[in-house]
Amino acid sequence: MSTAKKQIHLAAHFPGVNSTTIWSDPASGSQIDFSSFEHFAATAERGKLDFLFLAEGLRLREHKGEIHDLDVVGRPDTLTVLAAVAAITEHLGVVGTINTTFNEPFELARQLASLELVSGGRSGWNIVTSNDAFTGENFRRGGFLGNPDRYTRAAEFVDVATALWQGAGVEHHGEFFDVVGPLSVPVSPQGKPVILQAGVSDEGRDLAARYADAIFSPFADLAKGREFYADIQERLARFGRAPDSLKILPGASFVLGDTEREATERYDYERRAQVSAATAIRTVEAVWGRDLSEYDPDGPLPSIDLVVDEDITAGRAKTHRDSRGTAQQWLDRAEAEGLTLREAVITQQSRGVLVGTPEQVADRIDEFVQTEASDGFILVPSITPSGLDEFVDKVIPLLQERGSFRTDYEGATLRENLFAH
Repeated sequence: MSTAKKQIHLAAHFPGVNSTTIWSDPASGSQIDFSSFEHFAATAERGKLDFLFLAEGLRLREHKGEIHDLDVVGRPDTLTVLAAVAAITEHLGVVGTINTTFNEPFELARQLASLELVSGGRSGWNIVTSNDAFTGENFRRGGFLGNPDRYTRAAEFVDVATALWQGAGVEHHGEFFDVVGPLSVPVSPQGKPVILQAGVSDEGRDLAARYADAIFSPFADLAKGREFYADIQERLARFGRAPDSLKILPGASFVLGDTEREATERYDYERRAQVSAATAIRTVEAVWGRDLSEYDPDGPLPSIDLVVDEDITAGRAKTHRDSRGTAQQWLDRAEAEGLTLREAVITQQSRGVLVGTPEQVADRIDEFVQTEASDGFILVPSITPSGLDEFVDKVIPLLQERGSFRTDYEGATLRENLFAH
């Protein structure tokens, strides 16, 4: 007797706030014009994807005291863009990252409840926390919260928002918030927005297992994905939740080719295009903590003796805590593999990428889902706004033919579509 295949869930991350975007490619379009969001959303809905995802930066990143011009500068507000996208789509979910550290639960609950209404129950909220005092300077509370406090604040934040979304009066007096409801917005078609969470620390995993409907995970490696999947299942049981009550969706970019060789060659081009000479130097400067503009990006990495462990990049989470230790690891790998400065950065910044023919990429996605390494993927194209087109045209039909991906939307709300299978 055959067993029905586990269904794949796919979403799309509008690129830009990451190191994946290839700004220099002739096909690259605007990160700001609404026509880009419109094209991207139309493609995602044509492919029957679950939702469109937007990241958010609350302050422009700075490097050596100046605006970091290799990143998005001036992207419109997330909730405003999502409301506009909801107006031009019928089934596609609209999900945005909104910070719990620098917002207030009553105001955000009202904004998300409004997005729920105008979208017909297709909204989602990606919960993130921040310990970035540079960002906090622009908010009333400002300052800095360490890990335990920011996750405690996040949990209380979600508890308050959830109570408000239920439509009853709220009389909350907690460690971080004093809130008296109710909201002035009716209960939405799906009850409350779908909740996503993206942190993978121990505290982040517990927060997800307690509250989230989906996790935006970084584990696009099969073995690590299975380990993470199993860990989350154990945590779900600890919080009294069913195994199928949370979807795990790693972020992954993709590179397609008519042959495996063509895909590999295209991948090599994209990796170099993503890390320009200027990007390479600034990335190394952030680790070494000093100006290195006189160094050749196609030459060797600077000596470990030059590391001063200063924060010269602000507005973005540090990817390392031990600057000298990180620099030494980079130097050791560069020496062992004969890498230049730029090649070392390319190697260090490599993330989960699905590379191959459409058939090979479809095989890989199906393997992840059928062997419980994930429930699908959040796709991160390298080109805006047309980078998703090829995937929808070439890979989605193959997944549909295999019976692992929907041929049409099952429900009217994002939650119904996310949990249809």
